Amino acid sequence: MATHPIKSSRSRPSLSPWVILCAVGLLLVIVLVLAVRNYSREKRYLSELLSAKGAALIRAVEAGARTGMMGLMWGGDQVQMLLQETGRLPNVVYLAVTDRNGTILAHSNRTRVGRPLRADFSIRRLDPAVREKWHLTHLDNGRQVFEVYRYFHPIPGEGRRMRRQMSSMMRRFGMHPPPDNDWCFGKNRSPHGQIIFIGLDPGPFEAASRQDVRNTLTVSAILLLIGVGGFLSLFWAQNYRDAKRRLADTSAFADEVVTALPVGLITTDPEGRIAFVNAAAEKICGIQLEGVMNKPSSEVLPPELCALESAADRQGPVLEQELTARFPGRGRIPLSVSVTRIVNETGRFIGRILILRDLGEVKRLQEEIRRKEKLAALGSLSAGVAHEIRNPLSSIKGLAAYFGSKFASGSEDRQAADVMVHEVERLNRVVSELLDFARPSELNRRSADLNHLLDHSVRLIRQDAALKQVDIRLIKPESPPPVFLDPDRFSQCLLNLYLNAIDAMDSGGVLRIKAHIDGQRGLIVQVSDSGSGISADDLAKIFDPYYTTKSTGTGLGLAVVHKIVEAHRGRIDVQSSPNKGTTFTIFIPYEETAMHRTPSAAPGNL
Repeated sequence: MATHPIKSSRSRPSLSPWVILCAVGLLLVIVLVLAVRNYSREKRYLSELLSAKGAALIRAVEAGARTGMMGLMWGGDQVQMLLQETGRLPNVVYLAVTDRNGTILAHSNRTRVGRPLRADFSIRRLDPAVREKWHLTHLDNGRQVFEVYRYFHPIPGEGRRMRRQMSSMMRRFGMHPPPDNDWCFGKNRSPHGQIIFIGLDPGPFEAASRQDVRNTLTVSAILLLIGVGGFLSLFWAQNYRDAKRRLADTSAFADEVVTALPVGLITTDPEGRIAFVNAAAEKICGIQLEGVMNKPSSEVLPPELCALESAADRQGPVLEQELTARFPGRGRIPLSVSVTRIVNETGRFIGRILILRDLGEVKRLQEEIRRKEKLAALGSLSAGVAHEIRNPLSSIKGLAAYFGSKFASGSEDRQAADVMVHEVERLNRVVSELLDFARPSELNRRSADLNHLLDHSVRLIRQDAALKQVDIRLIKPESPPPVFLDPDRFSQCLLNLYLNAIDAMDSGGVLRIKAHIDGQRGLIVQVSDSGSGISADDLAKIFDPYYTTKSTGTGLGLAVVHKIVEAHRGRIDVQSSPNKGTTFTIFIPYEETAMHRTPSAAPGNL
């Protein structure tokens, strides 16, 4: 039987679930870090934007105050009005100028002048060389503002001298300049005595920042989902490939197991069509899977098997049902059949399984055992009977000869005595044959020339064949190696087969003898005739002792043939049909014909 190697998929690296989880966790960390960095960047951009806006407003207020003070001789009141007008700009919560202790000198809300800017006023140390600083703080009412501050420089040192000169000129002409104690320049000893604060509303910018953060989080979540989905898809794809590979391996393994089963297996689909036939079933049924695939089982299988299918549908599984079925080209074959329905886990019917076992060899062995048991019993019986019969036969023969001598030659009494002697001799010959048959065979094996043995055996029956107009056709191998067997006993075996074949051809015919040596198996000899054949009822009994269909036969010829072949550890098979002839096939195993030969052995003569 041809073997079918299991095809395995190419090995692929498998991804552990822990690897998938670690990769997803790493992706989550990366997304979170990116989101945090983006949020921090947005806050930095917001602070820089608000800080730049506050610085621009401070410079604008400072420039306006400087212009007014230098050109128009402004004082604190005018700066107060400038702060009030500037405080009306969008997103500006307040503008204030304070001293170093936080007391408001000017404010966009005039009512706050003279009061502390905040109850918990504190600012970081200001360096005159540093431009603006900012921080997030809360007002007394709890409102959060983005506060930008720096030292207030409305009039540099040179401007102070110019302002004093202009004040002197204004008094000289009768005009009233701002008082010397004005907070803008009069009493401040330090050139950096005032601090200007601008409070900006961070709400719109924070709203935009929150929108950016939401967008960032949304994009991050989408990226996370895409990444997780990609990893999960990879994981599922890997599992699918692994499952597909395992399924393919399992399917290949199951196919190989089913194909190599020593019993026949046939499966059908729910509609009763042939779905699978293994090699053993092909051999039993004499069919090929390619020729019967998808055909209804009723068109392929014999009625006996189809009847078991119906019985399995009605009554449940059929187990080890013995029957004899006829297959095209093979005749009737004894089988053991099991039939069951296939139902999946949901209870749906998906087909049937038929398991066939060829019982031909089992039946043959059973017949062989029964025959050996009968032969053993017959041997024991014949040994005892022969011992008890031969002595009285000798006495009867002696007395018959004695009384025959008392009568005249040719008389009726003398003839009766001669008949008695003749029958006693025939009976003694039968007893002798029985003893020979019951006695264990002792072979005298030696190396022999197969073609010489065949020629000699045919020469012995050529005259008998000519009398019945039987044509002998001998087919011999060319230059066969010597065979190791008992030439005398094997010739006796062939002669019995030849004589039976000639007796079966009363009106002439052809006796065909074909021999060859199979180097792997052994010696095979076929003896065929074109005679009347053997009926099926007689075919199973022809090797039984004393079974014969001839009126003059003893029934021991084929039994002796069987015994000689068995002594050589061989086998004899017979195929016959009424009026179509008979073929006996003798098979002697190779180890019996060759393994026991010695290199120095010379072919023996018959």
